[in-house]
Amino acid sequence: MARRLALGAKLVLASHNPGKLREIEDLLCPHGVSVVSAGALGLPEPVEDAPDFAGNARIKALAAAQASGLPALSDDSGFCVAALDGAPGVFSARWAGPSKSFADAMARVHDRMGDAADTRAWFIAALCLAWPDGHTETFIGRVDGTVVWPPLGDRGFGYDPMFLPAGEAETFGQMAPAAKHAVSHRARAFAQVLAACFV
Repeated sequence: MARRLALGAKLVLASHNPGKLREIEDLLCPHGVSVVSAGALGLPEPVEDAPDFAGNARIKALAAAQASGLPALSDDSGFCVAALDGAPGVFSARWAGPSKSFADAMARVHDRMGDAADTRAWFIAALCLAWPDGHTETFIGRVDGTVVWPPLGDRGFGYDPMFLPAGEAETFGQMAPAAKHAVSHRARAFAQVLAACFV
């Protein structure tokens, strides 16, 4: 049985990524939870050295919960390309370099793929909810699709403009936020958080 958040709970969003913060705030908005970001609290970003998304999400959520004394929700997510054996994966943000240029990161994906016939790709999101006493609940969402080149659209963030979800006519970079929330990896993980942990 998962531990549940009380109605009206205050929650720390354990992320310094503005795009992720915006999406998670949009998802939380209808559920009566007040949120504050780790950045707004001046919390440092912990070292993410786990080998997988779930491990990195747990590191971030625990660090924020223990530093703030409040429950914390973190997201570790990334873009995975079949032709690159799942890369960039947990290194998705690092592929953007110190300048966090995802235009460069997308070009790197395209260059490394070369003329690969296999264009399958997927996004993974691991959401971890942690309490100050060290208890955690982790949930995984995934959406499959294909890589497109050149990137299309200027919405979303990260690798969104080069990802076409299966069965859709627009990339994540072209979709309105509500359309993306209906199918995204983050929304799928968040639905599990809601079902398990919200009163």
